[in-house]
Amino acid sequence: MSALQSHPSPPVPPSHPSHKSQAGAAMKKGWPVKQLGEVSAINYGYTESASSEPIGPRFLRITDIQDDHVDWESVPYCKIESADLPKYRLASGDIVFARTGATTGKSFLVDHPPNAVFASYLIRLRLLDKTLLPRFVSLFFQTGDYWKSIEQGVAGSAQGGFNATKLAALIIPIPPISEQERIVGLLDAAFAGLATAKANAEQNLQNARALFASHLQSVFEKPGKGWVETTVDKISTNLDSKRVPITKNVRTSGKYPYYGASGIVDYVGDYIFEGNTLLVSEDGANLLARSTPIAFSVSGKYWVNNHAHILKFDSMATQRFVEFYFGSIKLDEYIRGAAQPKLSQTALNSIPIPIPKSVEAQGKVVESIESLSAETQRLETIYQRKLAALAELKKSLLHQAFTGEL
Repeated sequence: MSALQSHPSPPVPPSHPSHKSQAGAAMKKGWPVKQLGEVSAINYGYTESASSEPIGPRFLRITDIQDDHVDWESVPYCKIESADLPKYRLASGDIVFARTGATTGKSFLVDHPPNAVFASYLIRLRLLDKTLLPRFVSLFFQTGDYWKSIEQGVAGSAQGGFNATKLAALIIPIPPISEQERIVGLLDAAFAGLATAKANAEQNLQNARALFASHLQSVFEKPGKGWVETTVDKISTNLDSKRVPITKNVRTSGKYPYYGASGIVDYVGDYIFEGNTLLVSEDGANLLARSTPIAFSVSGKYWVNNHAHILKFDSMATQRFVEFYFGSIKLDEYIRGAAQPKLSQTALNSIPIPIPKSVEAQGKVVESIESLSAETQRLETIYQRKLAALAELKKSLLHQAFTGEL
């Protein structure tokens, strides 16, 4: 198959500042600046299907770039004509960009690759100017100014992507090589420290969540004296028949929450339920993925569509107990449908629930769980703030580096 033919984008002369990207607006005075099209060759990737069979070089795609890393052993292969291979072969110092999709603008600095070419949804930038260090340029592609340019480019694109012409028009500073080396050294050392701090914060966040999940599991796996086994239909009233779905185009905006399978999906001008109830997801991928709770208590005045079961309990202690219980167990065996997982009312009613017989005992269990839940949420808030602070620090360091303030 013939490759998509492309050539380095012609540079826009520096004498026309109206064409220059805003990415260079805050750069240090005295540093020369050039458009990327003046200092590099920019090409689109090769058009071909990937193969798991070793029929040619590795075939780097957008999806192979994860967390600024490529596992070359997992990258598929590509059948390519020998005449096209030199044009698309990757080399150390190449920088590839995602030019479309959710990762548009994401870049990756290639370092000692195997025999590999790059796919058509990537753009490759290869530096021709020896006064620029590839690592320095790759750090530039992490700056806030660069990402602002990407957002502006995507917004102005009919295809919603970022093309080679727009990449070529970006302005980059060219400080002396010694200054580039200093900046790279400082940023790499700082980013290594930030990466360690981030990994620690993420691990602590996971540990806090795992501790809470472990506590929940231990509570329900070892029922105490006076516990009985029951089912939802025996301890609650199902209000599914009172649900009313409203399509988006006929909803009236207002102050009342409009709930679906995973929480609030909108706010509407009227309500059909009032008071405390427990909503349980009826359908959707989250029933299996469990990225958000599948059972959640709601109160006040609200509307519920037909994607969530609605259960009314005599006691808030019982409601919260059942909510925590559903959060601690897997429901896979009660769910039907692969394309659209569904937990029917019949299946919901068949789930066995171990529960203290007295409401007072239920309340004590709930109180202990809520206490740990509050502490877990406090820790999550701390770690989330740390992660946000680390991200902001990285942005600040990059800004300082490319404005000559580092």
